Amino acid sequence: MQLFQKKSPFYNLALFYILISFITRVVLLFHPITQTSFTVIDSIKIFVLGLVSDAFVFLVASVLLWLYLLFLSNSKFDKPWGYIFFGGLVLLLLYAISGKSILHEYGGSLPEIGISFIALKTVLFGLLLFLPKYRSKIRFALYSITIFIFVLVIVQNAVSEFFFWNEFGVRYNFIAVDYLVYTNTVIGNIMESYPVVPLFIGVGLVSLIATIFIIKRSSNYLDHLPNGLEKIKNFGLYAFLFVISLFIIPAVAKLQNSTNVFANELQANGLYRFYLAFMNSELDYDKFYKTLPEKEAFALLQKQIPGIGRDSSLRQINSAAAENHKNVVLITIESYSADFLKAYGNDQKITPFIDSLATQSLLFTNLYAVGNRTVRGLEAVTLCFPPTAGESVVKRVDNKNKFSTGSIFKQRGYATKFLYGGDAYFDNMGDFFSGNGYDIVDKKAFQPNEISFANIWGVCDEDMANKAIQVMNQEASSGKPFFNHWMTVSNHRPFTYPDGKIDIDSHAKSREGGVKYTDYALRKFFAMAEKQPWFKNTVFVILADHCASSSGKTELPADKYRIPAMIYAPGFVAPKRYTNLMSQIDVMPTLFGLLNFKYDSKFYGQDVLKPDYKPRALIATYQDLGLIKDNVLTIISPVKKAKQFQLTLQPKEGIEPDFQLYYDQKPLEKERTDLIKETISYYQTASYLLKKKKYQK
Repeated sequence: MQLFQKKSPFYNLALFYILISFITRVVLLFHPITQTSFTVIDSIKIFVLGLVSDAFVFLVASVLLWLYLLFLSNSKFDKPWGYIFFGGLVLLLLYAISGKSILHEYGGSLPEIGISFIALKTVLFGLLLFLPKYRSKIRFALYSITIFIFVLVIVQNAVSEFFFWNEFGVRYNFIAVDYLVYTNTVIGNIMESYPVVPLFIGVGLVSLIATIFIIKRSSNYLDHLPNGLEKIKNFGLYAFLFVISLFIIPAVAKLQNSTNVFANELQANGLYRFYLAFMNSELDYDKFYKTLPEKEAFALLQKQIPGIGRDSSLRQINSAAAENHKNVVLITIESYSADFLKAYGNDQKITPFIDSLATQSLLFTNLYAVGNRTVRGLEAVTLCFPPTAGESVVKRVDNKNKFSTGSIFKQRGYATKFLYGGDAYFDNMGDFFSGNGYDIVDKKAFQPNEISFANIWGVCDEDMANKAIQVMNQEASSGKPFFNHWMTVSNHRPFTYPDGKIDIDSHAKSREGGVKYTDYALRKFFAMAEKQPWFKNTVFVILADHCASSSGKTELPADKYRIPAMIYAPGFVAPKRYTNLMSQIDVMPTLFGLLNFKYDSKFYGQDVLKPDYKPRALIATYQDLGLIKDNVLTIISPVKKAKQFQLTLQPKEGIEPDFQLYYDQKPLEKERTDLIKETISYYQTASYLLKKKKYQK
C-alpha cells in the first residue's frame, strides 16, 4: 500500500515524529527538574510503551496529512471534472464574499479567514488546472510547503513540551489549554522570558533540514500517485488503524500506573495529554497550587462561613418567618459590564430600561463576577460555588446531581426551567442543567412562526421574551410556583438584531447596539409580564454572567469583573442600594433569605443581608484564582505562586461613590499572610469537595 511504503511522506513523517518524541523523552528524563531515579520496569515502560503511544497518536493526529495525500490526484483535472470543481470553488468564493454568508453572520475575523482560505484554494486549483505544463512544479512547491508545515508543528510541539516541563515538571495539562485561550498574554510572556529570535531561527532551521531530508526520501511519491484502487485500499487500511488507535491509546495510558509520578509523565504522550486536558477541563489543585493542611483549610473556611462542618460546606439556614414561595425569574444577561450603565459613568444611553429598573430594585452596587465566561456565570448563580482551577463545572464530565439553586426550588415543588434562545448543547449547558433537574426550553422548542429574527447564536431576545411569557403562563396555570432561569443571547457577537427596534443601525454590528437591543427586549418582557396575573407574586433577579472584556494590565483587573445585579419585586423588595463588597455566588442565597427559605445549604455563597456576612469577592480565570478583601487582591496560581495587590480607588469625576469602578493595582509592600491563607482555604476546600463528590445534592 503506497501510503505506508518507505518512500511515502506519511511513513517518513511518522518516523520523524517518533524520533523527535524519543529525543524529547530523553531530554526531559535528564532535565534538572526530574529529580528522581527510575526502576528497570519504569525505564522500560517509559520508552517501550511511550513508543507505542507515540505511534498510535501519530496515526490519529495525522488525519489532515492523510486527507491531503489522499486527494492528491491528476484525474480531478481531467475534463469536465476539473472545470466543474473549479466552478464550484468560484461559486463558493462568491458566496463567501457576498457579505451574506454564515461567516459574515458571525462576524469578527471569521469572514476574512474563511474568504482567504477559499480564495487561496480557488487560485491554487486554477493554477493547477489551467497551467498543465507547470502542474508538476506547482504541485512540488505546494507539497514541500505542506511537509514543512507538518515538520514545523512536530518540532515546535517538542520545544513547547520542553518549556512546559521546564516550568511545571509535567506533560501538557489544562494550563496548556488555558495558554491557547490567552494567546496574547502567553506570547508576551514568552517574548519577555526567552531568547525568542535565536529560538525561532533554530526551530526554523531544524524544520527546514528535516523537510529537505523527508522530501528527498519521498520525492518519487508525486511521480507515482496512487490510482483509485490503491486509494481505496489505503483508505481501508488507514481507517482500520485509526479506529484501532482510538482503543489502544487510552489502554496504554492506563498503564501509566507507577508510584513514580515522573515515570508516568515521561511515559505519556504530550498531545494525548493535551486532548485529555481539553476534554476533562480540570487542573489538579493540590499539585499546582499552594495548600494548607486539610483541617486548617476547613477551619479557616468556617471563620468565613459560620456553621459549616469539619470537612464540608454543609450548614443549616434558618428563618423565624414563614417561607414565601413566590415565583422566581432569574435573568442572566450576556456580557454585561457594570460600565454599560449610566450610574457607573456611561453617557451613551444604551441601557435606559435597566437604568430605570435599578432605581426600583434592591441594587447590589459592588458585586463582582467570578469569571470571564458565560459558563462561569451560570456556575456561580446555579451552584453558588467558587470558580475552581480549570474549566467551569458546567463543562466537566462530573457536572450532574450537584447541590444547586434548582434543587432548593425543586424541594419546594417548583417547576424549574432553563430558558436559552440558542441551542443549549453549546458550552454543555443542556447537559449541565438537565443533569441538575432543570427542564430545557431552547431554540428547538420554537415553532417557525415564533421566530422573527435569529443569528448564529439563536433567536433574538425579543422572541425569547415572548416564549418566556408563554412558558410562565403555562406554569402559572398549573397552580405550582415556578423558577425560570433565562440566559440572554443578543449581546454577543455578531451583535445583530431586528431592524427598526433601536436607534443604532442593526447592520453596524456594534457592541453598543447589542447592549441597547437587549435592554429594549427586557423592557418588552417586563411590559408583558406586568400584565400577567402571576406578576405580583414573582421576584425578578437580574444580573450579568460576566463583563464584556476581561483584559487589563494585571492578571485579574478588578474593574473587568464588576457587573450590575439587582432584585426587583414591587411591593415585596423595597428599592435600596446594597453597597458592601460581594460575589456573584451570593446573589441566590440572598434571594433565599428574602424568601425566608429554611434549608440545609452547601453553598459557599452567603446571604449578604445577614449580620454575620463578611464582605469579600472571588474572581478568577482558568488558572489564576483571586480573592478581594480589605482592598487587597490576592491571587494564587501555578506553580504554588501567590501575588497580592493593593487596590487604591481612582475616583472618576461625576460618579457617585457607590458606583466608582476603577482601582490602581500595585504590588502589596508587606505580604498579608492571613489573606493568602484565606484565599487558599476557599479554593482548596472547593476543589476537595468536587473531587470527593461532596457537593452532590
